[in-house]
Amino acid sequence: MNNRLIEVVTNDVGETVYKMKTFDIHVTAKLTGGIAPTITYLHGDKDVTDDIRAIRFHFENPASYIENYASFQKILFEKEQRAVNELYEMINIKPKNMSTGKQILWSSFVFFLVMIPIFIILLIK
Repeated sequence: MNNRLIEVVTNDVGETVYKMKTFDIHVTAKLTGGIAPTITYLHGDKDVTDDIRAIRFHFENPASYIENYASFQKILFEKEQRAVNELYEMINIKPKNMSTGKQILWSSFVFFLVMIPIFIILLIK
């Protein structure tokens, strides 16, 4: 297997096994024109997105031949969720740290703002 994130090691029994080299993957999410975010994976200053995809989309289940894949996948999933949540928080128009009453007031204001054109059209007819 030719993947920068996987190494071949000899375990305590003397068997040759595959292991993830590192769990130090930085995950970023950004919008590039579609409705779904584009997720990129960096290790240090190198883009390892293709390596992650090669592992995940391999015809064989990665957990069946990479010893520490389950823990790697768990950490990576948490980082992906955090990156997507940060992206959506960044583009969200709702002000942050609002009380419940202020959230209801804000939602009502936004609803009224969106409905103004509809009210104008109905009044003109």
